[in-house]
Amino acid sequence: MAVEQKIELGRRGLLLSAGGLAALPMVAGARAKAAEVQASPASGAVAPSVRRMLGKLEVSSIGLGVQNMHRTYPTTVPYRPEMHAIIRAAFDQGVTFFDTAEAYGPHEDERILGEATESFRDQIVIASKFGFDIDLETGVRGSGRNSRPDHIKRAVEGSLRRLRTDRIDLLYQHRVDPAVPIEDVAGAVKDLMAEGKVLHWGMCEMGLNTLRRAHAEQPLTAVQSEYSMLWRGPEDQVLATCEELGIGFVPWSPLAVGFLAGAIDAQTRFADGDFRKTEGRFTPENLPHNLALVALVKAWAERKQTSPARIALVWLLAQKPWIVPIPGTTQMAHMRDNAGAASVALTSSEIAELNAAVAAIEIRGSRLPDAVQAMSGVEAAPRT
Repeated sequence: MAVEQKIELGRRGLLLSAGGLAALPMVAGARAKAAEVQASPASGAVAPSVRRMLGKLEVSSIGLGVQNMHRTYPTTVPYRPEMHAIIRAAFDQGVTFFDTAEAYGPHEDERILGEATESFRDQIVIASKFGFDIDLETGVRGSGRNSRPDHIKRAVEGSLRRLRTDRIDLLYQHRVDPAVPIEDVAGAVKDLMAEGKVLHWGMCEMGLNTLRRAHAEQPLTAVQSEYSMLWRGPEDQVLATCEELGIGFVPWSPLAVGFLAGAIDAQTRFADGDFRKTEGRFTPENLPHNLALVALVKAWAERKQTSPARIALVWLLAQKPWIVPIPGTTQMAHMRDNAGAASVALTSSEIAELNAAVAAIEIRGSRLPDAVQAMSGVEAAPRT
């Protein structure tokens, strides 16, 4: 049967379509602030601070991904006033970090976020992204990427209008354009920063050499890539590079499209149009094996008297003090549950135990179709 829960469905669906398939260390003060914890004298347990630092940018320790509020499945359109209500309730619950992109919709999720946050815009951090070949007026999506400097600047003007703001707090390059030197991209962002239209910038799923080149041209605040108990690829080199350069890290799909929240079981079959149907790790052959990870998360949730989603999120928070997950949802109850993940207290020994248990589970199957995966780890053209 098809899964009914509407969780984090926009990002890879976007990439399927957009891809033609459907160096200074972090300052000591910032690092100390990022590592703040709340201690329980009785148990010795610690819970992550409700605030964290991405470089020099302060945000809530859990953000909200606004990427599928315009449409979840191909025929499902969420009730727009309810999406506004979820965003506003997240702010009331202490969430100050909201993530979207011009490509989500395209354009529509920026509009939804702008409509919902206009009254408290100055109290939050808004992140958006550029980088796909999207018509700047109609939102019609082409088949490739476009990070030419003139296109970036015009794309940001459109994002500012839709977000109802005069600046984007954190602007990412959504995917590296292999045809454009990253120094040219950084130069365009630097111009936008000089105009006050962009305050910080970052990159998503980039090659590491390109990351270093970009950071040398204009220091980055954050890197955004997929990272969760189900996909731990950034642990190979990306996190170490971020730590070396003083760059924060923002995991997208921290709940693995609902998998770690318990939304998928061995009998789950995905409807046509649901991008998870194209992922090797969710095939009927691999899914039963990979559910060992869900069983682990559920056991820890029972042990800590919390939800599986909060265990998955607090595990990410425990990896580095400069990691800030951005779970997305179209359901109020899920948002409230996710936003409270920083209240879960784990001792240092519990963190070590959980890390060892996660590492012991082998995940079978690819995370993305080949043509979509090909847009990750890309290196930009050399500067001539």
